[in-house]
Amino acid sequence: MIEIFKTDVQTKTQAKLILEVLKKGFSEARINFDLADCDRILRVDGIDEAGSRVLINDLRRLGFNCEILN
Repeated sequence: MIEIFKTDVQTKTQAKLILEVLKKGFSEARINFDLADCDRILRVDGIDEAGSRVLINDLRRLGFNCEILN
């Protein structure tokens, strides 16, 4: 399943740090950012509902806001 998240990530450096952390916990998922989008999109292909909750909590622990984009 592909999940789209709205974040407050601002820079490529921040995105790179987050990707490094997330790839450890979601090694099978394909994860990328679209920082050019006004919602600072984080796309994750290969995540389920429980994984989405974990991902949101991981970003919050890193100091970033993250929510599922409807």
